[in-house]
Amino acid sequence: MASLKLLKTRFLEYIEIERGRSLKTVENYDHYLVRFLDFIKTDNPSNITADNVREFRLWLNRQPAGNKKAGQTLNKKTQNYYLIAIRAFLKYLARQDIKTLSPERIELAKVTERSLDLITHSELARLLGSPSGNDLKDLRDKAILELLFSTGLRVSELCSLTSDINLESDQLSVRGKGGKVRVIFISPLAKQSVEKYLAARKDMSPALFVQVNPASGAGKNAKKEAFDAKPLTKRSVERIVKQHAIKAGISKKVTPHVIRHMFATDLLGNGADIRSVQMMLGHSSISTTQIYTHVTDKHLLEVHKKFHNKR
Repeated sequence: MASLKLLKTRFLEYIEIERGRSLKTVENYDHYLVRFLDFIKTDNPSNITADNVREFRLWLNRQPAGNKKAGQTLNKKTQNYYLIAIRAFLKYLARQDIKTLSPERIELAKVTERSLDLITHSELARLLGSPSGNDLKDLRDKAILELLFSTGLRVSELCSLTSDINLESDQLSVRGKGGKVRVIFISPLAKQSVEKYLAARKDMSPALFVQVNPASGAGKNAKKEAFDAKPLTKRSVERIVKQHAIKAGISKKVTPHVIRHMFATDLLGNGADIRSVQMMLGHSSISTTQIYTHVTDKHLLEVHKKFHNKR
């Protein structure tokens, strides 16, 4: 029988090649499984039992939470990442007809309901209006903000867009998490902002959003930059959003994901059905989309106003 170490390697190759998981996901699964296998101290799949999984969970629950405040332990969401990796590994072993613990014996820890980081509609309007100049940087930043709000794109998806984007249509396809392709829709204002930005571009970079050097001059340096414009990274886009939030006088922390939240709540608050919003966000499970419903249910507000405190 193959050792657990060898089976782990085969499993990681399987999720990378057969399941199309990203290299980052494979690295994370490797990290979680290494810690688990080191803990149970066995190289025999049949020695994985409900008891040593329970002991591992107890150990995991007592681990310090990294660079957070002293006394805090690993949160339940992070603990579940380990359990998801272990369960996926056990499912793989079961498919290989290897005797081991049933994956159904792995139950995830209950986590507190996720809270949404939202800004008000007036704050959103100030944020979108923050880049108001006609220089390349403001045109780029305006296009980024409008496109994020129009489409609900994840920041990684935004950074993967290319400059040959087809703006003749109101929609385009993007490849999201897990390599899944979905259709996103572009509002007229977002389309106009991207067109203005592209018209002002002088570089030859294939990326849609690139770094802008405010000190760009003429001559050889300008020609060099025309070919060497580097694509924006996720961190760069996060900094751009943060800078414009500060400029707009918003005291809350604003990230590209907050704009994605606003995209979803805007749709649901105006009557869109949750299944459609799920598709537009690229959520694999509707339960992920349901976190938005409690902040957009106008019917509940109307009921409260109509029936509460009739004095």
